[in-house]
Amino acid sequence: MENSILELKIIATKIRIDIIKMLNLAGSGHPGGSLSCVEILVALFWEKIKRTPENALDPNRDRFILSKGHGVPALYAVLAHRGVIPYDELFTLRKINSRLQGHPSRLDLPYVEASTGSLGQGLSIAQGIALAGKIDNRSYRVYCLLGDGEMQEGQVWEAIMSAPKFKLDNLCAIVDYNKGQIDGYVRDVMDIEPLVEKLRAFNWNVIEIDGHDFERILAAFDEAELVKGKPTFIVAHTIKGKGVSFMEDNHEWHGKAPNDEETKLALAELEAQLNELLSQKVEVK
Repeated sequence: MENSILELKIIATKIRIDIIKMLNLAGSGHPGGSLSCVEILVALFWEKIKRTPENALDPNRDRFILSKGHGVPALYAVLAHRGVIPYDELFTLRKINSRLQGHPSRLDLPYVEASTGSLGQGLSIAQGIALAGKIDNRSYRVYCLLGDGEMQEGQVWEAIMSAPKFKLDNLCAIVDYNKGQIDGYVRDVMDIEPLVEKLRAFNWNVIEIDGHDFERILAAFDEAELVKGKPTFIVAHTIKGKGVSFMEDNHEWHGKAPNDEETKLALAELEAQLNELLSQKVEVK
């Protein structure tokens, strides 16, 4: 592990700050699901995928597919903090001619692996890339992040059925299980429970974790690398709108950007969290 848990928490909080700023300037977007997946992305891109400007398009790179494409502000912020795209470009989100559209576009930004946002397609794409890796005898791994509401889509379950058939142990799917979607709670719209049991019945290796706990997230990724003969599905329990009290567990913030006053309140909370973490870093030294 290259970074301490404290360092990862600091990075995650900085990314949440950027997400709020980006969405406020854009005047539209999806804060709830962007904020809920931050720890998952930070763990991946700092400890597993380790994307850099030099390896961003390497044919042997590990791949990440953001199936829940509306959560892309989090991915853009990660790419900026990794140095893959200029930091100032973050604040062109959703602007005309910007590479950073409201859903990832591979044609505009080749550092995202697929154009996503039509929900339900990402796991199929990830499966295809993983199968190609097997056929070409490449060692890369493929990670795919899905939304829990997205798992109501039939295409997701076709991929869930077929990936174990092809023994794709180089594929790791993660569901950002924040329990909310645009129309309300997942359980009320179309319940996907009992999710863990269903995935196991489809012959996946399944790991259930707290999706905001870096130690649990990293341990799950480590376990996934060791499993042979079947893909791994990580069920990551998260909080929609994590880090901003008035957005947390509130589906009204699924697809609504904060206005200036709301942004001020959100940033005050997040900056207080960041300062607390930075003070802990000083104490450790």
